[in-house]
Amino acid sequence: MMTSTLEELLARHAPADGKEDEDLAVMRAHATRLPAPFSRAQVGAHFTGSAVVVTPDGLRVCLVHHGKLHRWLQPGGHADPVDRGDMAATALREAREETGCRVRLHAGAPQPLDVDVHRIPARRDEPEHLHLDVRYLVVAEDPDSLQHDPAESHGAQWLSWEEALARADEPALRRLLEKARAVCAGAS
Repeated sequence: MMTSTLEELLARHAPADGKEDEDLAVMRAHATRLPAPFSRAQVGAHFTGSAVVVTPDGLRVCLVHHGKLHRWLQPGGHADPVDRGDMAATALREAREETGCRVRLHAGAPQPLDVDVHRIPARRDEPEHLHLDVRYLVVAEDPDSLQHDPAESHGAQWLSWEEALARADEPALRRLLEKARAVCAGAS
């Protein structure tokens, strides 16, 4: 996916609320002006991909306890060159890496399901920057294979929707989970 395809992906996304609408505007602007939108080395902001991972029946959702942020979140992370700028490929790869499960895009979900801009605090070798996160709903084909990568997280768990929402510590994550739950409820 080249930048023009990223622009097309963002152009057809319909935001659910004012925050997502604002974030989408920021992301559309960055998509047109960042020289390397998928590169972690891009100063100030770069695009990331993440995934709400659900069981095949859509009754449980996986959250991982992020190793650096110390929060329960959906799997996700930075685009790699192998993803070729395809945000769905980034989300799927990150979901596989962080859960150990075989995953596929949910056939009934909008693509992307959600977008969010969030600030990442400065750390040793990285200044504060924005993650322009493109979020997808994916299905774990083998949920019993769930495991976590200790280099990435402190754990991964299958949770009921209510348990996951109770762990969601910010409105954008709750919005994402509510969107995913609605799609799963509609599919059953």
